[in-house]
Amino acid sequence: MLNLERLRTLDALARHGSVSGAAEGLHVTTSAVSQQMSKLEREVGQQLLAKNGRGIRLTDAGRLLADHAARILSQVELAQSDLEAQRGQVVGELRLSAFPTAARGLFPAVLATLRADHPGLRVRSCELEPEAGVAGVIRGDLDLAVVLDWYNKPMPLPDGLVKASILDDPADVAMPVGHRLADRAEVDLADFAEDEWITWNEGEFCHEWLMFTLRSKGVEPHIVHRAAETHTQLAMVAAGLGVCVAPLLGRHPMPEGVVTVPVRQRVRRHVYVVWRADADRRPSIRAAVRALRGAGEAVK
Repeated sequence: MLNLERLRTLDALARHGSVSGAAEGLHVTTSAVSQQMSKLEREVGQQLLAKNGRGIRLTDAGRLLADHAARILSQVELAQSDLEAQRGQVVGELRLSAFPTAARGLFPAVLATLRADHPGLRVRSCELEPEAGVAGVIRGDLDLAVVLDWYNKPMPLPDGLVKASILDDPADVAMPVGHRLADRAEVDLADFAEDEWITWNEGEFCHEWLMFTLRSKGVEPHIVHRAAETHTQLAMVAAGLGVCVAPLLGRHPMPEGVVTVPVRQRVRRHVYVVWRADADRRPSIRAAVRALRGAGEAVK
């Protein structure tokens, strides 16, 4: 009979593409992964892994069994979800992530609510950018991920995920108090064609959105500084080093010397949470979604 934990190890290898990646995803050592795979090869009587340079690759038999393993583990997840739903108890472990401003703006209230309302639930959280959070949910490393897209640039989601809206997050332009547009009631992003911009790191979803949006207005932005954290960007604005887009979620307290002005077209981020469809009935998932929505309402 095939061992479920060894199938889980094979599935992790197929998803991560390396022994070290599988070990990290499973929270075990690399030697534990190798031992589990050796045992699985003896059980099935076939070679499942082959050397590929300094790494490894799945053999044809390994890929075949990995496909079956993914389906089996999905069915196990569904069975566990149904059993939890029948029991109706919010217990066990829940792993969730959020992008940095959502972690700052939502997680303190969410985690405190879950701890108070469901003492039998163990919650582990981390900060991850939206794409990494979605990938973690798909791999099974996470149960939920708080992610975002923008009003004019949606983020495509793979099949097999469920999502729930948390809030629409308005974004303003932050500028030094002495900026020529600081006393305006509203601005247009194109008004900053000659300004120096402070933005997110290259390749991040929010940075790509800003480039897409400004270029659609005929503006080629002058990027001078990059920072992953909104508070770091705002500190640079306070120092007179440029302007930035400042979403409401997680941006307070504002540093002295910074003014935020709404954008005429009402720039907004859509913040939502995603999880796997086969875990949809888990009471812990539903409890976390309720807590996130409650925290989102408080932000509004």
